[in-house]
Amino acid sequence: MKKKLLSVFMTAMLAVTLLTGCGTKSNPSDTTEPTADSDSPAAATTAPVSSDASGTIKIGTISPNTGSLAAYGEAVVNAMILAVDEINAAGGILGQQVELDSLDDKGDSTEGANAFNKLADDSDICAVIGSVTSGVTTGLAPLADDAKIVLLSPTATADTVTETDDYVFRACYKDSYQGRMAAKFASDKGIKKVAVLYASGDAYSSGLHEAFIAAAEEFGLEIVSEESSSSVDDTEYSAQLTNIANSGAEYLFAPYYYSSVGPYIVPQARAAGFSGIIMGADGFDGTIGTMVDDKSLYNNCFFTNHYSPDDTSEVVQNFVKNYTAKFSAESLNALAALAYDSVYMLKQSIEKAGSVDRTAIRDAMSGMSFSGVTGSFTLDEAGTPEKSVAIIEFKDGAAIWNSTLSN
Repeated sequence: MKKKLLSVFMTAMLAVTLLTGCGTKSNPSDTTEPTADSDSPAAATTAPVSSDASGTIKIGTISPNTGSLAAYGEAVVNAMILAVDEINAAGGILGQQVELDSLDDKGDSTEGANAFNKLADDSDICAVIGSVTSGVTTGLAPLADDAKIVLLSPTATADTVTETDDYVFRACYKDSYQGRMAAKFASDKGIKKVAVLYASGDAYSSGLHEAFIAAAEEFGLEIVSEESSSSVDDTEYSAQLTNIANSGAEYLFAPYYYSSVGPYIVPQARAAGFSGIIMGADGFDGTIGTMVDDKSLYNNCFFTNHYSPDDTSEVVQNFVKNYTAKFSAESLNALAALAYDSVYMLKQSIEKAGSVDRTAIRDAMSGMSFSGVTGSFTLDEAGTPEKSVAIIEFKDGAAIWNSTLSN
């Protein structure tokens, strides 16, 4: 966090400080030569330029690059590298090259706070993209306000993430909307009796549970069973799933992450005798990599997501083509698409601000309209978009587009 102790002594330097903002402003004497056009991936990002190098715009990023959610970290970092390489190949932002300073939160709130403070204390960092999970990002939001630096989460969907902090934004829709779409999907399918399994100790899972329960009443769904675990990282759900199977539920909403869904929740639900629809949220993205051998167990499983790679629009297909040309196709997911859009949202805001001053970037991002891989939207007064929701279905071990829902 910014150090305040010398503020009186440094008053005379205030004007200079405001001018320097959060990145160096001089034009680079020799910029990186583009290696590809903006529709193609550029050369792989090399080692970061040192923080005192002139002519660069530095963006901090925070994601779970190790730990149980490392697949998410891999996807978002890959996508941000892709976006930055494209931007640099096209001339950069405000004529300056862009570099990322990417830190690992390990999926842990304390690690996330430490990473954020390190980035915020670096005056060359003009904004932070992160983190991935709602639990970590919720803890970063007040820190961003205190440091007066934009925190743009690609993927933290908990409603509370953007509700009280002026410097916090996101590229994804929020859980109350996602939960409502899950309930709408059940209603559209003619479902009457539904059950919920959620992690009471996790902000993401419990938030989606609350949103789904509220929307279920609106759509005339009967909640016949509510079961919970203490954590999204539990491995044994058989008792809860047996209760759900015996409740007469036709549809199970289970807002967990892929690391629990693939190896545990779905196989244990089927073993308990539940043959109905299993519905998840965007945390299901990545389940394919954690499925057990019998892929038929995952048939009749669906989840709400931020985009579908099957979308035939040019912007989506260019992203899929460029990402998979540079990184493994197995690592591509919707979180990558949101992270890619986040870099371009920040680019648009910096260009509108005309500088990398942290507050100017915040002002430029507030209420912005944007069109990207995950859709076109305008940020609401809290900094959250409302977009259409892609419904993805697992079928014989593949994830395919099923439908698109919106209000």
